[in-house]
Amino acid sequence: MRGSLAGPRVLLRRLREIMAEPISAQDRLDKIVAQIASNMVAEVCSVYVLRADDVLELYATEGLNRAAVHQTGLRVGQGLVGLIAAEARPLNLPNAQSHPAFAYLPETGEEIYNAFLGVPILRAGRTLGVLTVQNRSHRTYFDEEVEALQTTAMVLAEMIAVGELEGLARPGTSLDVKRPISLKAAPLSEGIALGHVVLHEPRVVVTALIAEDIEAELQRLETAIAHLRLSVDDMLSRDDIALAGEHRDILEAYRMFAYDRGWARRMEEAIQNGLSAEAAVEKVQSDMRARLLRQTDPFLRERLHDFDDLANRLLRQLMGKGAGDRSPMPKDGVIVARNMGAAELLDYDRSQIRGLVLEEGGPTSHVAIVARALGIATIGRANNIVSLVENGDAIILDGDTGEAHIRPAVDVEAAYGEKVKFRAKRQAQYRLLRNKPAVTRDGVRVNLNMNAGLLVDLPHLAEAGAEGIGLFRTELQFMVASTMPRMKDQTALYASVLDATRELPVTFRTLDIGGDKVLPYMRNHPEENPALGWRAIRLGLDRPGLLRMQFRALLRAAAGRELRVMLPMVTEVWEIDKARELLDRELQQLTHHGREPPSRILLGSMVEVPSLLFQLDRLMAAVDFVSVGSNDLLQYLTASDRGNTQVASRFDALSRHFLRALKLIVNAADAAGKPVTLCGEIAGRPLAALALVALGFRSLSMSPAAIGPVKAMLLQLDVGRLKSRFDPLIEASDGEDCIREMLVAFAEAEGVPL
Repeated sequence: MRGSLAGPRVLLRRLREIMAEPISAQDRLDKIVAQIASNMVAEVCSVYVLRADDVLELYATEGLNRAAVHQTGLRVGQGLVGLIAAEARPLNLPNAQSHPAFAYLPETGEEIYNAFLGVPILRAGRTLGVLTVQNRSHRTYFDEEVEALQTTAMVLAEMIAVGELEGLARPGTSLDVKRPISLKAAPLSEGIALGHVVLHEPRVVVTALIAEDIEAELQRLETAIAHLRLSVDDMLSRDDIALAGEHRDILEAYRMFAYDRGWARRMEEAIQNGLSAEAAVEKVQSDMRARLLRQTDPFLRERLHDFDDLANRLLRQLMGKGAGDRSPMPKDGVIVARNMGAAELLDYDRSQIRGLVLEEGGPTSHVAIVARALGIATIGRANNIVSLVENGDAIILDGDTGEAHIRPAVDVEAAYGEKVKFRAKRQAQYRLLRNKPAVTRDGVRVNLNMNAGLLVDLPHLAEAGAEGIGLFRTELQFMVASTMPRMKDQTALYASVLDATRELPVTFRTLDIGGDKVLPYMRNHPEENPALGWRAIRLGLDRPGLLRMQFRALLRAAAGRELRVMLPMVTEVWEIDKARELLDRELQQLTHHGREPPSRILLGSMVEVPSLLFQLDRLMAAVDFVSVGSNDLLQYLTASDRGNTQVASRFDALSRHFLRALKLIVNAADAAGKPVTLCGEIAGRPLAALALVALGFRSLSMSPAAIGPVKAMLLQLDVGRLKSRFDPLIEASDGEDCIREMLVAFAEAEGVPL
């Protein structure tokens, strides 16, 4: 075969004819192995298919004992076949029996063969089986033969992936490609979703594997690569891409991969062996993905997404498909993506989305914030899930625990079906409470508000029985837009919110952008520590035009109504004074032009930077109200990034030191007669809400779904009895920090639902 490239092309054409024959799957496999053996002048050709129990079962053979088919197998890692599956790379040996991994299977009759060549059967980097050839003579197979066997393995990969071989599985066994998989990820938005996978970036399905005209395919590949490189160059030359910084280094590495000559050469070699340009890209992509997935170097593993993205772009270029070409959306879609923007999520029909799974993305990512606002069950950091699923696969997503169950077993599906029914029944009970005020058994009134940020949130106000919007995140409008929202767009949004809530209070937080919330249309200034950087009120005061435009829109929208404005990320009281000056200036302009002003203007501050804890008296004198951002306050007090799963759960929000900090704020607000609300995530957890009420908070703001559980808890609570046990623990100067345990024990003893 050496030096002759006609062999692989002839083999592929013959395999195409076999694939078109109206014969059974077993007959097709038998014909394929016979054809491969004949073409490669091999005395043995065998196909092993990976089962769900990690056994590589012999599915077809030419040359070995036919009686061993479906009767023998090797575990992944066992023998030469198992080694190939474990490492996902070819093995080429002149004397197989001398290899330390050789495992003798007497029922196959392979002891008389010496030369051995095996390749993994790969699809999207996932091993589905192993294809081998053997000869009696001691020889090393040529590179062209290795390439030819890898190429033909693609045909077998498609047979396995589309389910053609499922009927050949012995009773009690199933193929690995359809194996149920459960994985643990990070919970980002609560809820349970039972549905079917919708790949956000659908895998490009290559149907034409075999080249009719080699030169034409090479030319198509060359043209597509040229277009790809041009698009990457254009991306790096955009004005909004900074000239330096870590992100620039990443994009430069991306360009380096696009121009990598070795990548292009491997695709050209695959075409020379008879594959179409699309099949060549898919083959090299699958080989590269399999190798990178097994790398321990984190840098190389991170580059996997770059290679995947480049290959997918190249495939779409070759097939004339746009990046957004998708299959029809099922009614119970669970979107699976590596990552996505907030605006991309809003492009989907909300009525058909049950859940969202991300390979990347943390709780503070833009898409996670929008998913929570929409009430979509979401998990993130689901490692490699895009490669493990196909469009249409059944999936169960548990946003409460961060679990995903792909192609779930019947018992798992039944268990979650019951869980969904239970949640629905419980939600129905909560709906009965929505018009009931949250008053404890001993007469303490607690206001329960909701957090919002988009117009789609507003129907939840009545559904959940919220008493107002304690936090309206105005930055979400900016995050989901492709260009800077004009003042009239901002005014329209704020007016719509006030119209929808009528007499209920709404607290608008000014833009909390910058840091990790980068807007695509604003020049980014890379920062090593964005959470502590140029963001929120800091950016607003440095860019007063942006803040003044928002103030102007808010004032116009609130004509004749109360306007509550809250400043985020305040560190020094003078920042509030400066912002009030800008607000007063815009109010003067409003009245000067004869427009109706708000009936009342209240300016408040978020308390989320620890330095404010030492300025509380001055703070209370400078504002009309305060709101505690417990998410940021906890991460700054404990120096723990809440987006980092390794440390985010390390520090307890119910620890004594954090609760004491909250108590300082409540005491200062009460002494000054200023309203105080807590609008962080802990407000929506019934157990944490117990502690907050014991501390003295009488206003909480949370996600709409959390209002029912928290209200049910409050209606059964006696605050006086709780404080008699809670206060001594807060004041204690020594002893164990056992507040969480005390709250759980109290709730159980008092019959308070959590």
